[in-house]
Amino acid sequence: MALFLALLLLAADFNDEGRKALEAGNYPQAVESFTRAVEADAKDYTAYFHLALALSLLDRDAEAIPHYRKVLELKPGLYQAELNLGMLLLRGKKPGEAAPHLNAAAELKPGEFRPQFYSAEALLATEDYAKAEARYRAALALDAKSAASELGLGRALARQDRLPEAQEHFRKAAELDPGYRDALLELAELLEKAGKRAEAIAIYEQFPENQAAQERSAGLLVELKRFDEAAPKLEKALAADPKNYDLHMIYGRVLRDQRKFDAAARQFWTATQIKGESREAWNELAAMLILLENWPQALAALDRAQALGEDMPAHHYFRALILDKNKQYKPALESYQRFLASSQGRNPDEEFKARQRIKVIQKELSKR
Repeated sequence: MALFLALLLLAADFNDEGRKALEAGNYPQAVESFTRAVEADAKDYTAYFHLALALSLLDRDAEAIPHYRKVLELKPGLYQAELNLGMLLLRGKKPGEAAPHLNAAAELKPGEFRPQFYSAEALLATEDYAKAEARYRAALALDAKSAASELGLGRALARQDRLPEAQEHFRKAAELDPGYRDALLELAELLEKAGKRAEAIAIYEQFPENQAAQERSAGLLVELKRFDEAAPKLEKALAADPKNYDLHMIYGRVLRDQRKFDAAARQFWTATQIKGESREAWNELAAMLILLENWPQALAALDRAQALGEDMPAHHYFRALILDKNKQYKPALESYQRFLASSQGRNPDEEFKARQRIKVIQKELSKR
C-alpha cells in the first residue's frame, strides 16, 4: 500500500510539472513529465490526455493518437479526447477513422462550433454528403460568419447535384473571407461540368490576373463560338506563355473559324515546332496550307502527319487533291484509288468526287 501511495504521489508530482510546462509552452518538457506520470500510474487518463496534447503541439501526431485512444479506453466518451483524436485523424487524412470520434463529440456538445464543423469535414471527405450538409448547417447556426462552413456546405450541396443551391454558399464564403475567393474557381469548374459555360465564363472574368482562369475562359468562348471575345484573351495568354502548345492549337482554330487562314497556319506551324510528334497539329497545318493553295508545304505537312500515325483516308484524299491541282495526274490517280480503298463508304461525298476525278484523269492519261 505504501508503494502504491508513493507512486500516486509521484504521478501527481509529474502531472503538476507537466501542466506547468504546458502553460509555459515548454512542450518537450511536458512530454517528458507526462510520460513519467503514465509510467507511475497506467490508469491516469488525465496524464495520457495531457501527454497526447503535448505531443500534438509538437506536431508529433502519430505518437499522440494512441495516447488519445488510451484516454478513451480508460474514460469512454470524454468529449475533449473524442474531439482532439478526431481532429488529429482528420489532419492525418484519415477521415473514415476520424468521423466516429468527431460525430461523438458533436453529439456530446451540440452547442459547440468546432465539433460540428470538423464532423462535417470528415463526413464530406467520406462522401456522406447529406449528413455533412446537416453538420455544416449546424456549424453555421453557431457561427454565421464561418467562411469555411459556407464553403463546406456549398461542396456538400454540389455533390448532391444541387448546384443552384450550392452557388450561393460558394459566393458567401468568398464574401466573408477574401482568402476563400479562389473557391469561386472551383465553382466555375462545377458550372462547366454542368454545361453552364456562360456562367463559368462570368466567374473566370473576375480573375483577370489568373492566367489559368483566362485560358479556361478563352476555351469556353471558343466552344460557344464567341471567337472575337476569345481571340484577345488567347493573344494575351500566348504572350505570357509562348511555348504553350495547347494555346497555339486553340488560337489556330479560332483564327481558322474566323477564316483567317494565313494567321491560323502560323499558329499551327508554331505548334508543330513545339511538339513535332503531334499528328493533330500537322493535320491542322496541312488543312490551312491546302486552303491557302500552298501545295508543296501542304504536301509535306500531310506526309509528316501520315508518318506519325495510322493510314487514314483523309490523307490520301487531300494528297490526291494537291497532286490533281498541280496536274500530277498519275500519282493523283493512285492517291484517289487508295482513298476509295480505305474509305469504304465512310465518306460518301468525297468518294463521289474521287470517282468523278478518276474518270477525268484516266481520260487525260489515255491521251498521252
